[in-house]
This record gives sequence, C-alpha cells and structure tokens, in this order.
Amino acid sequence: MSGIAQEQNVHFEDMRHKGMRRLSGGTFSMGSERFYPEEAPVRQVRVDPFWIDEAPVTNRDFQRFVEATGYVTFAEIAPDPKDYPGLLPELAQPGSLVFRRTRGPVAMDDFSQWWSFELGADWRHPWGPESSIEGLEDHPVVQIAWQDAEAYAQWAGKQLPTEAEWEYAARGGLVRAEFAWGDELAPGGQMLANYWQGNFPYANQMLDGWERTSPVRTYPANGHGLFDMIGNVWEWTVDWWSLPSPMKKASKGACCIPANPRGGKERESYDPCSPDVRIARKVLKGGSHLCAPNYCQRYRPAARHPQPVDSPTSHIGFRCIVRETVEKG
Repeated sequence: MSGIAQEQNVHFEDMRHKGMRRLSGGTFSMGSERFYPEEAPVRQVRVDPFWIDEAPVTNRDFQRFVEATGYVTFAEIAPDPKDYPGLLPELAQPGSLVFRRTRGPVAMDDFSQWWSFELGADWRHPWGPESSIEGLEDHPVVQIAWQDAEAYAQWAGKQLPTEAEWEYAARGGLVRAEFAWGDELAPGGQMLANYWQGNFPYANQMLDGWERTSPVRTYPANGHGLFDMIGNVWEWTVDWWSLPSPMKKASKGACCIPANPRGGKERESYDPCSPDVRIARKVLKGGSHLCAPNYCQRYRPAARHPQPVDSPTSHIGFRCIVRETVEKG
C-alpha cells in the first residue's frame, strides 16, 4: 500500500471511530432471572474488543446518510399485497406504527389500543404525516426497520451489534446489576433514563421531562461512557430471536464459556403464536420511552424483545459498532 493510500486509510479509520468508544471486551454475566423468562438463565459469555457508538444514530446522522445515497426506508415504500395476504387495499400504502396515548385504562393484553398504523409515518414524519423532525435533529432516528439500520451501518463502514455485544456495553462494567447504573431504578428520585413514569398507556407524569424521545446524551453516561443504552428508543441487533440456552458442560464438568455468541437462526425466529405470519424476528435491546413500571419493565441491560424485521415503529432506533476481529464462518 502506498503512503497516500495508507494515510487515507488511517483517516477513514479515525473518522469511522469518531463518536465511538472502544470496549476491551471480556467475560460477563448475561441475562437475568428476576423479570421475564426469556432473559434466563444468567450465563457467562465472552466478547472480543469492539468500538461502539456513544449514542443512538440521530435524525441528523440518518439524514446525512439519505442525502449521500438516496436511500428509501422500508416505511416509505408501499407494502406488496403478495407479501401480506389479506391486506386491506386502503393499507397498501407507505406508513408505519405510531404510539397514541389512550384516554384511560385499557386491556393491557391488546396493544392495538395504543398502536396504530399511520399512513405517511416514516423517519421524517415519526408521529404521522403532520409531524416532522424539525427541532429533533439530535433525537434518535425512529421508524427504522432492521434493513434500514443494516443499510446505514454498511454505508458507515460499521456493523450492528450482536445481543451479547450490546448487553456487555449496556452494563457499563457493573456485575449483574439490574440497571445500567445499579440496582435501583430511580436512586434518590433521580431520572437516569427516558422511560414512562406513571400508568401506561394513558398517564405519563413525565418526571424525566419527555413525552416521547429525548435528545441523545440527555442523561448521564454509563460506566463505559455510553449514552441512552437504556430507554429512549429500542435498538436493533444483528441476532435472530431465540431463547437462551444453558451453558454446556466441558468433559471434566467445567462450563464452556461461549465466545462472541450469535443468537438463533432465521428459520427458527418466527412467532409460534402466529404460524401463518412468516416474518422473521430480530432481537431488540434497551427498552424505550414507553417502558413503564406497570408495563414492560424492559429498561434494563438484560431485557430483550422479538421484533419482526418488517415492523418499524415510533420507538425503535439503533446504534453501530466496529469489531476489531474478523468473525469466522
């Protein structure tokens, strides 16, 4: 490689790592056994060193990507009725899911009470066609499907994190703490993340000051210097949804600690409760501004959620990583 090429490559690496933190990797306790069954068991996992964005990708970041490439997101493309048998003709238009606060208590097992498909909702119009991102340039970009996050990561010369990498980063060096800052949700009444305070989905006290998303870096960084790992927006990972497996025993009885585990397989990630819907699901991490003590206590590093890859919403975003090692296989 010539001197000029080397200099250009170094410049690219410097720019690629701008706004990122390097994590040295290591072994940590992944999962939880106190909240939801899909988080168990607690198990030892090892990850190699990697760089990770200090904060979620913002509207400003994503707009730069779109302007450079002309990329059109999933929510901006009308769904093909062939892919969605039974789709009502009036819904065969671009749009996405938007959260709407209810007027009062509703059945908590019916998410259609607070989620609605809004024609014209996309990353530029996160809450519907009459909304915009003006003044929200430093908020996390939302209405992002998995393929949109993957496209941005490739353009930026980065990758999406595995679930293990994401959880290692979110824990900030704390060992088995329930939250990214310790074992108390609001120590001394201090709001350390953007989540729902009050009775979801109708009464948000907004003790954190925000009804929806908040600007990135609004809350203190965790022990790794990372912002918004908890709350604000859910974040896509590269892993297919699956349930964790117990640690395997080595021949002499010791546990084998998996290194850089990858979750699941696409063909096994479908929702067993909806056998007719063949949409694969990826793992989301971190919870969002809609997570509440009375519903979805997933504002924790161990929390996880299966999200269909074709389902962007007004509370899903992402951040990227750069691995220092080349994965095998």
